[in-house]
Order: sequence, then C-alpha cells, then structure tokens
Amino acid sequence: MGRPRTNDQAVKERLVVCATEMLATGSRDSVTVRAVAAAAETSTTAVYSLFGGKDGLIGAVRDRAVSGLYAELSAVPESEDPLADLYALAVAYRRWGRGHRHLYAVLFGGVQSFDPSGEVGAADPVRPLLTAIDRALTASVLTGEADAIALSVWATLHGLVTLELAGALDTATAEAAFGSTIRAALRGWTTPEVFRSLRRAEPAG
Repeated sequence: MGRPRTNDQAVKERLVVCATEMLATGSRDSVTVRAVAAAAETSTTAVYSLFGGKDGLIGAVRDRAVSGLYAELSAVPESEDPLADLYALAVAYRRWGRGHRHLYAVLFGGVQSFDPSGEVGAADPVRPLLTAIDRALTASVLTGEADAIALSVWATLHGLVTLELAGALDTATAEAAFGSTIRAALRGWTTPEVFRSLRRAEPAG
C-alpha cells in the first residue's frame, strides 16, 4: 500500500481549522507545528509541504479571516442612504462575528491588528466601512475625519460583538444594545441638520 497523501485539500482544510481554533483559544506561542498536525490527525510534514511551516499556516488562517469578513461586508448592497448603509455594514459585521467566532477571535486577537490610519488594501475588511463613510461625508450626512469616524464606529461595534461572543450579554440585551448603541454612535457623527432630523424622527418617550 502506498503512503497516504499529506498535501491534499482535505488535510489542508483540517490544518487551517485546527490552527484557527488553537489561535482563538490560546496564545500564538502555544501553536506548534507538532500540536496542529496532531490535532488535524496528520504529520508535521504536511504542514511544511502545504504552508512552508508555522508562519505560513498562521498566515493562511489570517487570510481566511480577512477574506471572510471582507466578503461579508462587501456583499452589503449600496443604497441612496449612506447612513443606513453604515448600519447595514455593522449588522453584517456582527453576523459574521457570531457565525465565525474562532476566526473573529483570531482576526482581532493579535494576529491581525486594525489600523484605520494605515494603508488599506483592496480586500481589507475596513474598506467597505471607509467607502460608506466617504459617501456619507460627501453627501453631508456625516462630519469629521473619515479615519476618526471609522475608528469610533469600529471600536463601538467591536466592543459590543466581543461582549456578546464572550457571553457577557444575553440574547435580548445584546440585540437591544446593538441597535441603540450603533445608531447613537453614527448619530454622534452626523451634521447638525441630520442630527436634528434624526432626533425628531425618534419615537417619543
């Protein structure tokens, strides 16, 4: 009988999944080639053959997280209301985080850092957010610096999602807090005219 293949797609997928879980639940230093290979029920040779080593495997996990969140946010349709689009992006961000807990933990747990003042790549998850913010600024819906607005909105959103994923908020509380807090964060960056309009539209009491 020939030796089992160590570089097929199934083995590659198991290695990425196992590395993702290990990175999400432990430190980067605890993720060794031997440990990941054992968890994926393969050999260390497969890690080197498929990824070139530990750094390549971790890079593959990071790329999956980045591309997954980017795809989720990019799928949000653009409307004539940039403020509504920003809220829809926040909803999509939360949906992806809830559906990909380990990838979310990896993406914002040290492997990938968020820097709204840095260079934004073509498939950077922050690009759809910045694009919507730019549209809102051009339409005089928001006022301020795009990077500052992006950081403010992301920090608020990330805090809410992180608390929810950690189990600090029950379902009802998380749902209510998300809607009110994200809308408040966006409203705080609106122009005076838009702000007054939004406040008038709010239900009394």
